[in-house]
Amino acid sequence: MFGHRVDGKRLKHLDPIIQITPYLMPMRCDAQVFLQHRVDYEKLARYIAEKNRQGEKITFMQIIVAGYVRAISQNPAVNRYIFNKQYYARNNCSVSYAVLKDPQDNESRETTVQIFFDLTDTLFDVRDRMNDAVEQARATEDGDFVIRLASVVLKLPGLPTLIVALYKLLDRYGIAPKFIVKGLPFYSGMFITNNASIGLSHPLHHIYNFGDVSLFIGMGNVIKEATVDSEGNTRMKRWLPLGLTADERVCSGAHYAKFFADATKYFSNPELLEQPPEEVFFDEGVEYHVPKIKKA
Repeated sequence: MFGHRVDGKRLKHLDPIIQITPYLMPMRCDAQVFLQHRVDYEKLARYIAEKNRQGEKITFMQIIVAGYVRAISQNPAVNRYIFNKQYYARNNCSVSYAVLKDPQDNESRETTVQIFFDLTDTLFDVRDRMNDAVEQARATEDGDFVIRLASVVLKLPGLPTLIVALYKLLDRYGIAPKFIVKGLPFYSGMFITNNASIGLSHPLHHIYNFGDVSLFIGMGNVIKEATVDSEGNTRMKRWLPLGLTADERVCSGAHYAKFFADATKYFSNPELLEQPPEEVFFDEGVEYHVPKIKKA
């Protein structure tokens, strides 16, 4: 209450033009900006194959997430969110995404993981955190927190509407139960979906009005395009398409431009992510750290 939230700190010293924006566009769906980007699939495939020969298994999705984490470490303003028309600096770097309980069965039930990263994480740290989270989620027979919560709420007719309305009211004033805020994937800096794994195109996905996700990335199926090299030769080139949806109210266009420039640089040059950043930056009054995963 009074501007306090468990997942962020209220920002008060912002440009008045920025502060008034949520009053003009009160919901995230009012302020969605859609962007499309393509990553050199062949370059990433060669990198992944080389790492595999070295005994380091890396996936395309892990590279995208690692690029996001590194870009946030240099551009903390993008990790803000808006709640009840007020600006907050998120006190974590987090990503959520859905995974199949059984990766070999497309009819298998989905579960959602939410992962917290340290801003000094390398690509290998990000990979280890993601692998660990997926393994834990798939090992939980009763499903994740969201599934268990929904199963209880849906047992009585009319109860879901009442419960959700009450929760939204509590959340609006920052007094929602901490264990729910910490357990729901809708409270993350970014939500990502890998549609390439099921053979679909990259979506320009909406941002949820529920929770405080400010960025959504959709990975699509690989596309081929004819290109002409410097010598005039034509060849088919493969690209990994990304659909990005951002809440334009979160920060200035200059901040977003720098963030996306950094992110796309890391997406295309994952070797830059093998070492921790020389310096990390935190937003006003917010600093957070997450212990590294200890390998057995």
